[in-house]
Amino acid sequence: MPHIDIELERLKTKLLEMWDLVEYQLQAGREAMMTADAELAKQVIKRDRKVNQFDVKIDRMCENFFALFTPVAVDLRLVLAVLKINANLERIGDTAEGIARFAQKLDEPLDQELLETTKVVPMYEAALAMFTDCRIAFKNNDPVLAKEVIKSDKVLNKIYRKSDSIVTKYMQKNPEKIGDALALLSIIKKLERVGDQVTNIAEEVIFYREAKVIKHRSDKKKKKSSGKDKGKEV
Repeated sequence: MPHIDIELERLKTKLLEMWDLVEYQLQAGREAMMTADAELAKQVIKRDRKVNQFDVKIDRMCENFFALFTPVAVDLRLVLAVLKINANLERIGDTAEGIARFAQKLDEPLDQELLETTKVVPMYEAALAMFTDCRIAFKNNDPVLAKEVIKSDKVLNKIYRKSDSIVTKYMQKNPEKIGDALALLSIIKKLERVGDQVTNIAEEVIFYREAKVIKHRSDKKKKKSSGKDKGKEV
């Protein structure tokens, strides 16, 4: 195997190790939220330091790769994708730490009514599924799966958009649990952010494999649609 291919495999392997660590943070954060386990939340927060170490290590590996080789075509796109995926994984790790900090504030498990009405559990499961599928897409060089991951983000956005009004009504009905309700609302907002960050990663997988930049396409579609609507209003 050529030396450049060996170094590319090292990069991918290190990135997947970081991916596994961040996945643990997300899963443990979910458990801490469901059980109000302050000790588990504390462990998630501590692990963020290791995620940051991975972030620095992978950045340096990419810098060294550029210094040693002159990558072109798919090899160049892979290293560029690794750099951007690394940054997004670090941000997801920070988001998981934030979720754990809110879970740490819970004195007891969240009210079942609040969990069911906000649909935070299905939202968390959808975010974890996106994260896992995106890892598979990267590992298997599968842009088709990456595109499915991007579509899955709609589930998280739908739940997020309804959360404010649902939590507000709950707080009016249960003023003694305002603290818990606000903590859960913050967790929902962070989960929505995880969906955005995983979408960014999926876009990099597509870029790496197909040399296609698909960022902001949905924004362009929205602008075109709104432009047509304005034309009809005349």
